[in-house]
Order: sequence, then C-alpha cells, then structure tokens
Amino acid sequence: MKRKDLITKIKKAGCVFIRHGGRHDWYQNPDTGICQPLPRHREINEHLARHIIKKLTRE
Repeated sequence: MKRKDLITKIKKAGCVFIRHGGRHDWYQNPDTGICQPLPRHREINEHLARHIIKKLTRE
C-alpha cells in the first residue's frame, strides 16, 4: 500500500499526526488515545498497513 493512501485512510478515521520520530511518524486516535508509528517508506507492507489501521480504528 502506498504511504499516502494509508495516511488518507487513517485521517478519514479521525486520526491525527502527533510528531516525527527517527524513521517513523506517529499518529494518534484522539477518541481512544492509541498511538501507532507509521514508517516513512513509499510502499508499506499490506500486513503492516492492515495492522496499523486495525489498531488506530479500534474502539
């Protein structure tokens, strides 16, 4: 999955950007308080992308 597509999906789910890390950007779901790192690669493995979406959109 393209990184920009993943960011679009998690932002539509209500997640917000928190900060830049060393090799990752951190996003948080303000409703649940859960944070997840998002790697700065152009392509993100489908399994990892599904994991990130699942963690951030879980209620």
